[in-house]
Amino acid sequence: MPVSRIPTLAVIARVLLVPYAIGLALIVWLPASIAGRVTGIAFRLARYVSEHFGVALSTSYTVFEFLANIALFVPFGLLLAAAWPRRSPWLIILIGYAVSATIELVQTLLPSRFPTLSDVIANTLGTIIGCVVARLLLSLSPTHRRFRASTVEA
Repeated sequence: MPVSRIPTLAVIARVLLVPYAIGLALIVWLPASIAGRVTGIAFRLARYVSEHFGVALSTSYTVFEFLANIALFVPFGLLLAAAWPRRSPWLIILIGYAVSATIELVQTLLPSRFPTLSDVIANTLGTIIGCVVARLLLSLSPTHRRFRASTVEA
């Protein structure tokens, strides 16, 4: 039985998942005052929109925070789909949802954090977007097509 070789892109994606996971953990579990230094861009953008376009700060902040949560998980979906290209997209989405739900559950134990259902929804959407983009890019790659053909023949 021939051993299939893992594509270089999959190896790179698996390696990149480690620093991504560490960075994600720091962003979502550090006290809000410390994490706010990294994530404060959403508030600055919301304040700019509020001051220049007459949108209420609470409204613009809610939108930018939701978009930031989507953006935070797009790399997760990309990396998972690239790391395990033959896995079902549904499994990748389920993993993104489970990771997000776990983050929010842990945040219930942290005094300076506020878990929300909208974060789970946004994070899962980010995973979906990342997965879809990765699948599209992989489908265009001649190397990936050769890898898939060789694994089907084996």
